[in-house]
Amino acid sequence: MPKVQVNSDTFLEYDKQGNLLTALEQAKFDVHYQCRQGYCGACRCRLLSGNIRYLQEPLAFVRQGEFLPCCSIPIGDIAIELVD
Repeated sequence: MPKVQVNSDTFLEYDKQGNLLTALEQAKFDVHYQCRQGYCGACRCRLLSGNIRYLQEPLAFVRQGEFLPCCSIPIGDIAIELVD
């Protein structure tokens, strides 16, 4: 199971069920998002190390070093930072 390091001090194990946003929510992380209200891009996070794969191409513009957890999964262990 891939491990996700969040904000350099907390870890969770990604159980390969659903996307990263769902895994973060289940682990009780406070992730800002508006995906379910029709706005794409609010859940963006910084990818500090490792790789992700998009399940579907995001609608929002994503800068270098950022990703959207609502439509991605980790490829192996990753380290991320939640953006306020």
